[in-house]
Amino acid sequence: MPSSESPIKVSDTLIAPPDSAIEADALAETQQAIAAAALTFSIKVLTVNIHKGFTFFNRKFILHELREAVRTVGADVVFLQEVTGEHARHESKVANYPVTPHYEFLADTIWPQFAYGRNAVYTNGHHGNAVLSKFPIVSFENRDVSISGPERRGLLHCVLQIPGRDTNVHAICVHLGLAESHRLKQLHMLCDMIHKDIPPSAPVIVAGDFNDWRRRAHDVLAEGAGMHEVFVQANGKAARTFPARFPLLQLDRIYVRNAIGHAPVVLPLHPWSHLSDHAPLAAEIEL
Repeated sequence: MPSSESPIKVSDTLIAPPDSAIEADALAETQQAIAAAALTFSIKVLTVNIHKGFTFFNRKFILHELREAVRTVGADVVFLQEVTGEHARHESKVANYPVTPHYEFLADTIWPQFAYGRNAVYTNGHHGNAVLSKFPIVSFENRDVSISGPERRGLLHCVLQIPGRDTNVHAICVHLGLAESHRLKQLHMLCDMIHKDIPPSAPVIVAGDFNDWRRRAHDVLAEGAGMHEVFVQANGKAARTFPARFPLLQLDRIYVRNAIGHAPVVLPLHPWSHLSDHAPLAAEIEL
């Protein structure tokens, strides 16, 4: 005789009524899993120091090739360092040099949102960090963390609005100094900014060129900001990214906080090995 009880609908799946306590527990676990899946969101990020659009030793201008390579990754958010905003001399002398700032040229029709933080200013123009995003950038700030001397550095902090979610994602693009004493001070500035300007429960992604060949940033960011590095968590060590052709140093990183899960994305050696002096990093981050 058919049961008079009606099926229980969870999302678009029909689940029969439980006949025992075990089945009831299984049903409860299924409902919890579906509810949790509805709350998760995966975002792919890419970070690369583009060396102002030139190959190693500035031998060739390859920004057009770089744009195609960046597109093939399919990243939702791209963190860029050494991005040229303007260079009057190159505009007049380099063939196929874009008339728009490089971050706009790279974003084109793929990333409708972008932010640029000007760091180094010189006679012919300026360069800095940039973030390209498929999600709305509701606000951004470029924090000057230069210590002394001619080396100018900044932290580009962007607040991203993810459709259907109440909590914004904070994306910080970094390019730290060459001197270790400068880097340590800049890392502590980064930790202070995260503590003061970002809610404790908000997801945070910090990516870029840390120039941290002695690997000091892991402990500083873990203790000072509760962050950990994606490749270290997955592989036990940071990825080697410099020089791009034969990577020896672990200079580039992707750090996260308040992420449900994350995994490195393997990128091919070619064409990236000849597009910059730094190899790129990519990761899937579940929020």
